[in-house]
Amino acid sequence: MSWEIVVGIETHAQLATQSKIFSGAATAFGAAPNSQASAVDIALPGVLPVLNRAAVEHAIRFGLAVNATINRRSIFARKNYFYPDLPKGYQISQFETPIVQGGSVRIASKDIRITRAHLEEDAGKSLHEAWPGMSGIDLNRAGTPLLEIVSEPDLRGAQEAVAYARALHALVVWIGICDGNMQEGSFRCDANVSVRRAGTAQLGTRCEIKNLNSFRFMEQAIEFEARRQIEVLEGGGKIEQETRLYDPERNETRSMRTKEEAHDYRYFPDPDLLPLAVSEKEIEAIRSALPELPDARRARFEREYALGAYDAGVLTASRAAADYYEALVKQSGADPKLCANWQMGELAAALNRAELVIAKSPVPADVLAGILSRISDGTLSSKTAKRVFEVTWAIGPAASVDEVIKKEGLQQISDAAAIEKVVDEVLARNAKQVEDYRAGKEKAFNSLVGQVMKATQGKANPAQVNEILKKKLA
Repeated sequence: MSWEIVVGIETHAQLATQSKIFSGAATAFGAAPNSQASAVDIALPGVLPVLNRAAVEHAIRFGLAVNATINRRSIFARKNYFYPDLPKGYQISQFETPIVQGGSVRIASKDIRITRAHLEEDAGKSLHEAWPGMSGIDLNRAGTPLLEIVSEPDLRGAQEAVAYARALHALVVWIGICDGNMQEGSFRCDANVSVRRAGTAQLGTRCEIKNLNSFRFMEQAIEFEARRQIEVLEGGGKIEQETRLYDPERNETRSMRTKEEAHDYRYFPDPDLLPLAVSEKEIEAIRSALPELPDARRARFEREYALGAYDAGVLTASRAAADYYEALVKQSGADPKLCANWQMGELAAALNRAELVIAKSPVPADVLAGILSRISDGTLSSKTAKRVFEVTWAIGPAASVDEVIKKEGLQQISDAAAIEKVVDEVLARNAKQVEDYRAGKEKAFNSLVGQVMKATQGKANPAQVNEILKKKLA
């Protein structure tokens, strides 16, 4: 009998605010250790937390984006536990009544339910590598605003879990509430993994894998953990509920501590913070400021630009990519499919080689639009357009597309008389291929076209070359 892997994901998205959730301390990454930890963040005597309005707005923005319920009244609680990088001895979070409840994120043709999304503060960070045999505590991150997004156990296997995490990552970046930088810890996931016999309704005992900060590691960790649990169960053993860490160098999970339940944290309402109340007017103002969401934009691209589902999906993989494409279509006046092919082809390949995101492209949308408009009006062939792209990629938008065309001598030859002259010369030199074509060998025609293009250094208008050659050979 086969096994089914069941996964639920808890995601910590660091909210894109300039100050912390309960203090005015900065949230910038990379500052000297402990230089951004205020008295409020470490709860020195006599201090009081003050809630960051922007963090609340970001949470509501997320809730609206996933069609969740926004609780008009939510409560902050103290989550009590000891950890070296938690100087207060408690973490301010939300427990019984979070700000966001319900909602879903769609992957492929499946909706993954969201249980809740609640506001909380981050803890500090323990540093174990800086000094041999010693550990240090950096409290810069303490108090940074987080939105913890908890999914239902709707995911089946590692691939679905990664697809969900990618979709959630794209969404929080799209709506502007998180920068999504996984290397800096702005977006990190915990995976709750269990296994059960196929066809069984009851969930198995879960183990939580903490702090997965890459999609590749998430997939590897879930696959390993599922194999480990199956081996234990098939060997007659029992799965213990626990928290585990993933070691990417050894590709294994290992036990960290027994899994805590809610009662272990002794939650109680934070006495220093009033219940959070949001009005209908405030919610509607945030709703009206939401950008067009990924699914809606994907559907519009298919409808307005006659794109297939695959192309529309690639072009809306990020908001920056979608914005680039729309600018390309509008500014070039070129066929939308041509624009899609260039963005997903030449541009994407160049970005991959340079390890750049589209927002950092040396060829901005208006420059690529200039190249595509010159393809459309016959000034450039596909081959010469690629050369113009290479030059503009190297020099950036310092020179206009027309200046590059002129300087490189890349203007397409569309003079029929000039092309006819070259065609005559090629036909005179290739009597055998002419004979083969007239004998029904189609490949001979392609060879003749290639020789004409070679003779004109790729500048002849291909459509005209084909037309004139066929007329001559007829």
